[in-house]
Amino acid sequence: MTADLPTSTLGRTGLKVTRLGYGAMEIRGGARGRPVSDADASAILNAVLDAGINYIDTSQDYGRSEELIGTSIAHRRTEYVLATKCGCVPAGGEHVWTPDNCWRGLDLSLKRMQTDYVDVMQLHNPSVDDTEAGGLVESLNAMRATGKVRWIGVSTTSPYLSTYLANGHFDVFQIPYSGLERTHENWITSSAAAAIGTVIRGGVAKGEPANGRGHPERWDTFAAADLDELRAPGESRTAFMLRFTLAHPHVNTTIVGTQSLEHLEENVKAAQIGPLDESTYTEAKQRIERTGVTAEAAL
Repeated sequence: MTADLPTSTLGRTGLKVTRLGYGAMEIRGGARGRPVSDADASAILNAVLDAGINYIDTSQDYGRSEELIGTSIAHRRTEYVLATKCGCVPAGGEHVWTPDNCWRGLDLSLKRMQTDYVDVMQLHNPSVDDTEAGGLVESLNAMRATGKVRWIGVSTTSPYLSTYLANGHFDVFQIPYSGLERTHENWITSSAAAAIGTVIRGGVAKGEPANGRGHPERWDTFAAADLDELRAPGESRTAFMLRFTLAHPHVNTTIVGTQSLEHLEENVKAAQIGPLDESTYTEAKQRIERTGVTAEAAL
């Protein structure tokens, strides 16, 4: 399934990443995730790389995800950009914003993923107060000085984005965004203008509820906006939403998770087809805005 996928430069990191990335939360397993065997996790991770996708995002919060990355694709480490997160605890569900916990997390992540370095280490959704009180940026920079971390980032949302953007400490922002969740649409543009790489989570609004994890009320917007009229023949709603996200010119990569080889293939095909054309993208935004789903003002 090797594909020629569109790529982008991840801000000032200079990393060349495929605009379709892979979110490895979907292979977390356990009580908080869908069941997944080692064999199935290996199959989907290797299929991701075989498809040409080169950006993989994970976290200690995601059950066995890091471990499965290590056992499944560590031998292909040169083929992908690897991002994980710190501030987590191994069991997940809470965060401890101290330097000691972040360093512990880094060492455990490297061991689990069977690698000597991560390309992007991200703080996992701290508040600005947590970040500043914990001296977390200083800890990330110290990690980078060892060579175990190449670039630093933060997974975040409004209202913290404005402060993080203004202080300029981070190389990468991970931000939730889709046509059904447009709050951060303008923040993506502002981040790109500051040469900060943009990684989008929720770029397919977690998938249509019948097939994915999307919230029914959020997906009601799709129908209310009459977006079915804009879909190409045979195109699924989820594929349309992915192409909407990719139509944002300042999205570097969007991390779409799945355990399904069929869904992976659909995502790859949508990325190959490319973003919605300008007129369809504009019309879709106008229709969505009429339902009350709008973008927040940004710097």
